[in-house]
Amino acid sequence: MRQVDTEKSIRQIVRSSVESFASGFEARHIGEVDNPNGTINMKIHNVFIAALGEELQYYTALVRSFDSSLGNMLEKMAINIAELFYEVKKSVEGPLYSKQTSIIAELLEAYKNNNNPLTPDISHYERLKNMNKKDKKHIKTHVSDYYLIDKETNSHYLIELKIGGDLDNKKARSEKEAIFEQFAILSNILGKHANIKCFFATAYNRFGEGQEWKQTRVLQFFAKDELLIGKDFWNFVCCSDYGYDIVIDEYKKSSNIIKTALNKIKEAYLNGA
Repeated sequence: MRQVDTEKSIRQIVRSSVESFASGFEARHIGEVDNPNGTINMKIHNVFIAALGEELQYYTALVRSFDSSLGNMLEKMAINIAELFYEVKKSVEGPLYSKQTSIIAELLEAYKNNNNPLTPDISHYERLKNMNKKDKKHIKTHVSDYYLIDKETNSHYLIELKIGGDLDNKKARSEKEAIFEQFAILSNILGKHANIKCFFATAYNRFGEGQEWKQTRVLQFFAKDELLIGKDFWNFVCCSDYGYDIVIDEYKKSSNIIKTALNKIKEAYLNGA
């Protein structure tokens, strides 16, 4: 599979994703222009923003919708790219032992304890292996952001993707708990010698590409070796040291498609077209 024209395939997926996103976003919002329950119309009733003018009222409503929709598009685009190189699954299901649940709870509690903090380390995953098979267990299913299998190396990767990585403490803890449990389930299914790696990923570096990523709320629960931030994430799913550069270059080339769609939506809402 890796003998395909990698760059051409990635560029085709990026452009196709942008085209589909722009077309759908435009059609949905223009189709709702006269619908008081439409996505934008339902968000323009904040009287405190309305007092600042119709244009600002429109943009604040549109941006919220656009940000969410764009994030969904990027997630799907990354999956489509990953499918060029990996077997992609969307869930993990199997046995989870009571002892594993206890270890996970113990680690998470230690991570959040400011008085006696335990620093997250990838070695902690090893504590979830080699369970006594006679221990009490139950079958659990996790919906995964990305469960990727590299069949050439028989490696398994679990990735939790948050587009910008903006998590509060509660969400950071729950994300790590989900990753721990998925790892435990896979180790029970695949055996103690299976190569399983876990990551927390973002589609872009909110501090600027090339800058240190230092969101402390996430770093409280995830080791730096678990992070795939911005460029590292795209390079990983593209199986290329130049994956990020290819994705961003093609996205920029295709961005006028989105700009055109946004201009048409603006015309419909602000100029009554």
